[in-house]
Amino acid sequence: MFNRLAIEKLKNWAKKKDRKPLVLRGARQVGKTTLVEMFSKDFEQYIYFNLELDKDKQVFEESSDIEELTDAIFFLKNKTKKAGKTLLFIDEIQNSPKAVSWLRYFYEDVKHLYVIAAGSLLETLIGNHISFPVGRVEYMPVRPFSYIEFINALGEQQSLSVLNKIPVPDYSHEKLLESFRLYTLIGGMPEVIKNYVENKDINALSPIYDSLITSYKDDVEKYARSRVHINTLRHIIEHAFYEAGSRIKYQGFGNSNYKSREMKEAFFTLEKALLLKLIFPLTSTKIPLQPNIKKSPKLQLLDTGLVNFVTGLQKEVFGSKKLSDVYEGKIAEHIVGQELRALLNSISRDIYFWTREKYSDAEVDFAYQYDNKIIPVEVKSGATGRLRSLHEFIDRADHNFGVRVYAGKLKIDKSRTRNGKDYYLLNLPFYLVHKIDNYLEWFITETGSDSCREMEGGKKV
Repeated sequence: MFNRLAIEKLKNWAKKKDRKPLVLRGARQVGKTTLVEMFSKDFEQYIYFNLELDKDKQVFEESSDIEELTDAIFFLKNKTKKAGKTLLFIDEIQNSPKAVSWLRYFYEDVKHLYVIAAGSLLETLIGNHISFPVGRVEYMPVRPFSYIEFINALGEQQSLSVLNKIPVPDYSHEKLLESFRLYTLIGGMPEVIKNYVENKDINALSPIYDSLITSYKDDVEKYARSRVHINTLRHIIEHAFYEAGSRIKYQGFGNSNYKSREMKEAFFTLEKALLLKLIFPLTSTKIPLQPNIKKSPKLQLLDTGLVNFVTGLQKEVFGSKKLSDVYEGKIAEHIVGQELRALLNSISRDIYFWTREKYSDAEVDFAYQYDNKIIPVEVKSGATGRLRSLHEFIDRADHNFGVRVYAGKLKIDKSRTRNGKDYYLLNLPFYLVHKIDNYLEWFITETGSDSCREMEGGKKV
């Protein structure tokens, strides 16, 4: 078991005075059950129910009131009600709408019990007449391992230490960049990382990737409501990995003859199952973040390692010194999107990109909110003068800050847009994306004086 950042979030939840049942949201195989098992070490008692098992499901289906249900839970699992701090984990809760409805009564009547529920297909499988009790539960996303969690799993304590230094020292650059390239190659699925840590053999990972993809395809019939729905879902799973990082259209996706409405419904279903994410563009450079859902979205898959495996890009990623050159830069953009999503603590928050309101090829890879600003983030190599879309954004923005994520060292440049607006560019190495908030604070502080400077590794040049 590897330590995960989500453990601290669970500990903070447990400390809340008015604690509500916590619902973990995440795709299959991202480590929800393992996470709770690790967290359970903080409790005197741990009670586990898996509602894929009929005997566990039956307890929630047949109880007539919350007192009877609570008694049954302790009795059937041979636990003592007064034994102290007890964690109840209800896994695969989507298999019982009745169990979902019980969550509100745990909050109202059994406050001494710490209740966590999890499921991979919650919105998809529960009928429209069943919903999670509003105001009686809270949610927490669980996603694949982030880069910092990957480094921790590898046992790279020196790297962890140096990543906490702001600014990061120059001498660490090559080693950190190499570890990030490895992370980009294999991705963040827990079983994949576990196998790699134990065997250090990339070739041995193929059966695990294959098994994960097969399990997602096998789940299709659980998601679907009709034969057409099954077919469109399977079609997307088979073709979506080849479109990772690209803007898509529903009509004709993957060279299909499915109608736009059918394909759109299938995409939304897989998005609810958290296997993919449709990233919509902003057309404004100012807060609030208001995505334009009429425009074509970009496609973000669950994990970049899976994308590399399905598309046959593993050798190219492995042999490349510039991630920005792999698959027209889409893999670099995709892993940055994965890192940015890992920073989000809320199911409702999301990442966006930016494009002009009117027809234009100007497009910024990501639009990231920091304080009261929307910061343009480009994933690119090459000269700053080639950042045409970022220039267009900054010309329209009420600030003069931009970010380029690339394979070079940390530095700050002063530059000028094509329309003559001076701005500051934070050149952020890939391995620092997970600390973008810290570095934006550092960046804005460093450029706050009247003297315009170029800095590298935190040193004035």
